[in-house]
Amino acid sequence: MTSSTTGADAVDQAIAQGIDLDGTPIPSNKLDLYNEVMALEGQRQRSGVTNTMRSRIIRIGAKHLSLEELNQRLISAEFIPLKDKEIAFYYGGK
Repeated sequence: MTSSTTGADAVDQAIAQGIDLDGTPIPSNKLDLYNEVMALEGQRQRSGVTNTMRSRIIRIGAKHLSLEELNQRLISAEFIPLKDKEIAFYYGGK
C-alpha cells in the first residue's frame, strides 16, 4: 500500500481500496457489512452540526487528552462540558 497510514482519511482510503493499513485484503464479508451500515447512516436525518462536532471531539479527543484537559477545552470552546455518562464511557477504565 502506497498511501499513508496516518491522518483522518487513512482508514477511509484503505476501506475504499479494500486493503487494510498493513497491506492485507479486508475480507469481503467485513466490507459488505461496513458498507451496509454506512449506507444506513447516510440515510439518517441530521439535526445539527455542532452536536456532531462535539461528539467527534469527545470520541477522538478522549484518546489524546486527559479528562480535565478535554473538559476544559470543551468549555473554552463554548460546548457543553463532559457528561457523567461520557466520562464513565471514555475515561472509566483509565
